[in-house]
Amino acid sequence: MKSFLGRSSSTLLTMTMLTAASPALVQANAIEEAFKGGKATFDARYRYESVDDSTNLDATASTLRTGLGFTTDTSMALSAHADFEHVSRVLLDREYGAPYAVVADPNTSELNQAYLKYKVSDSVTAIAGRQRIILDNARFIGNVGWRQNETTFDALRVMYKPSKDISLDFINIQQVNTLFGTDDESNHNLINAGFSGIGPGKLTAYAYMLSNDGAAASETQTLGLRYKGKSDSFLYTAEFATYSDTGDNPSSFDSDYTFLELGYKFSDKVTAFIASETLGADDGVTGEFETPLGTKHAFNGWADKFLNTPATGLVDNYIKVVGKVAGVKIVGMYHDFSADFGSADYGTELDLVVIKKLNKTFTLLGKLANYSADDSAPAGSLANDTEKFWLQLQMKLGQ
Repeated sequence: MKSFLGRSSSTLLTMTMLTAASPALVQANAIEEAFKGGKATFDARYRYESVDDSTNLDATASTLRTGLGFTTDTSMALSAHADFEHVSRVLLDREYGAPYAVVADPNTSELNQAYLKYKVSDSVTAIAGRQRIILDNARFIGNVGWRQNETTFDALRVMYKPSKDISLDFINIQQVNTLFGTDDESNHNLINAGFSGIGPGKLTAYAYMLSNDGAAASETQTLGLRYKGKSDSFLYTAEFATYSDTGDNPSSFDSDYTFLELGYKFSDKVTAFIASETLGADDGVTGEFETPLGTKHAFNGWADKFLNTPATGLVDNYIKVVGKVAGVKIVGMYHDFSADFGSADYGTELDLVVIKKLNKTFTLLGKLANYSADDSAPAGSLANDTEKFWLQLQMKLGQ
């Protein structure tokens, strides 16, 4: 297994160079001041989850995630952060995973993040080490924050912001620390550029070149453009991307991704959206559009039926309503799923979440996902009706 900094030689060298760039911090008094001005954090998240997928035995999970972290004084040029997390079964000692339905919250104890952050100048910041990375809406690059054990990355990240309207992000990922507790060696190179002030919204251009060590079939590239804005009470997002083989990948494919969403804010308490998202299939046999580093649970239904894109692609047409009543946030979604290649209908899904912030420390959440398979859905997981329910209580201190 690789060290927590991934390819330790190159990343440690980078960290040493960052430290050398600020010699004052290596002095005892500077280190003392960095810790005196730092902040400790603690969080605990209890979750009850039940899964009925009409094929496997019903699963019930009762888990607790606890996290403890510390960040040195961020006003200094060089700061450091580390946090640990532990996930365990509590109250109920139930099984989940074959032959039971899957609940992707294994028992884990790990160093979740450990990085150095160096402010090179007013416009350039570098972060080296194990870190959380979320780009845009997390569709392509995210931390899967819904699961009890989030995904983090051993990476070098350089952020350049020459003005309030321009941002450039350059990232090299050497290891992906997955929600399952595994460490996947990699050499992913990410570029993300944002341009605000173009009309009433923000334009983002990105290029994500992915490669897992020793797996030529993982060598892919995603190139895309995203525009998100608002005008009066209207909100809109449009995105287009291509996904293709690169490097030594033995397969040859080229698939497209499109996303169109239009929203209307009826009041401060009610906003509605209508949208269509397509993850294309090159020929219905191979090369379907995938997002291996994305936060997948947030997209295409919370029942997680489409964590992997079907070989015939996916079209997700949905409506979403976001409201707030008596301090309670309510989000409801209705999805209609079908194939991009061919005429198959996969099914429909109703999602609902209710969130109540009890005070500055505690937040209560209830969540439901109900997937109903269509008669024409292909055999396998997509042909199985699935219902999931969550009840969650979260506590945060020092955040």
